[in-house]
Amino acid sequence: MVLLAAVLAGLLAGLAVARWQKRSWEPPGLRFLWLVPIAFLPQLVAVYLPQARTEIPVALAGAGLILSQTLLLLFCWLNRRTVGVWVLALGTACNLLIMAVHGGFMPISPETAGRLVSADALATVQIGGRFGWKDVLLPLAQTQLAFLGDRLLPPAGFPYQVAFSLGDVFIAIGVFWMMAAGSRRRIILHLEEVPC
Repeated sequence: MVLLAAVLAGLLAGLAVARWQKRSWEPPGLRFLWLVPIAFLPQLVAVYLPQARTEIPVALAGAGLILSQTLLLLFCWLNRRTVGVWVLALGTACNLLIMAVHGGFMPISPETAGRLVSADALATVQIGGRFGWKDVLLPLAQTQLAFLGDRLLPPAGFPYQVAFSLGDVFIAIGVFWMMAAGSRRRIILHLEEVPC
């Protein structure tokens, strides 16, 4: 949800700036875009398929999530010259690091999880058990690199509650910057064409 909001906000900002400058907006010139859906395949299998929770071993699901983040990091490296991609890569690396040290899953504390579900629903999840689709429920005292975990939440009155990480924030900023900068590519090209 955070990523989708960043894409839409960046696109709207890029279109607004391009219109204000009377220039056309161009999408970022990303290479190896086919890597992105391939990177999401392990997440799709390990996380979103209903039978995956019971039929795929936890270790294999965790390995799939690590593979997914690794492929996304490779995609960032291959597009490192694109505006905003270094911030996107930083966020992906943060998420990969904390997920790798927790068996492929993102740690979330009982306090944070308690803001997302009822006390009865939370009571059904054991410490160290999977919470949601990609999280593992761990107290802060048992969490390595806890500051990188799913600790951030929207304000209490916000209609949609979701936990997200510092890495997710960097990813959202990188995607926003990449989409918003689309209006600048043509300006740069025009400046390069001006004779000295």
